[in-house]
Amino acid sequence: MKMQAVAREVLGLMDLTSLNEQDNEASIIALLDSIRPELGLPAAVCVYPQFVALCKQELSRRGWTEVKVATVTNFPCGKHSLQQVLTQTKEALQAGADEIDLVMPYQQLQAGDPDTPWQYVRSSKQLCGTQAKLKVIIESGALENMQQIAQASDVAILAGADFIKTSTGKVPVNATLEATRVMLEQIHMSGKAVGFKAAGGVKSVEQASDYLQLAKEVMGDNWLTAEHFRFGASSLLQDVHRQLDSAD
Repeated sequence: MKMQAVAREVLGLMDLTSLNEQDNEASIIALLDSIRPELGLPAAVCVYPQFVALCKQELSRRGWTEVKVATVTNFPCGKHSLQQVLTQTKEALQAGADEIDLVMPYQQLQAGDPDTPWQYVRSSKQLCGTQAKLKVIIESGALENMQQIAQASDVAILAGADFIKTSTGKVPVNATLEATRVMLEQIHMSGKAVGFKAAGGVKSVEQASDYLQLAKEVMGDNWLTAEHFRFGASSLLQDVHRQLDSAD
């Protein structure tokens, strides 16, 4: 019974994601078709900017208006110019995006320049305003040590991020429990109302359960809501559905 309860909790915290080069309208509709509303809805769907309007339209048509639409900027390399990123952000907001997942230019941080990442986050947040949440991807698996993960988290938090997120899912090492602990501890120490998103590599309810336990340990039981905690996942939904089906 326990894993079924966890599966239900995980589903409501999930950003159901498709960020593949071969994505097209048909594959995005298939992503939405994989949602089974009788079992529960995810917190959001996360797609490339060109599919934001389609998702908003389809979610509305299906009556799933509580499901947010997230998209990505500076993705996945973190090397676009600030002007490109701001243009991407404006266009995504005009298309109706509820959440922007921005890749911090983490290479600049590694080179000893925290000011440039701060500017990307700050400028993006100013554009988002109250219209959209800004989730900042620090690419924790590419950073060299826990000190850099802590620094990247701090820069994002201080610059106005609404969430800090581990990964793009496009590098060899994505979400890990070790990086998650550091990021959650930085949120806790900041005292700010910043959320956390584990992305990439969480494929089973059992794995997800470890992240939930860690978040409760660091942040407290009441913190675990979709306003504060997300999983960025695609294959995780299959295991969630499997667990919930086994409850019947």
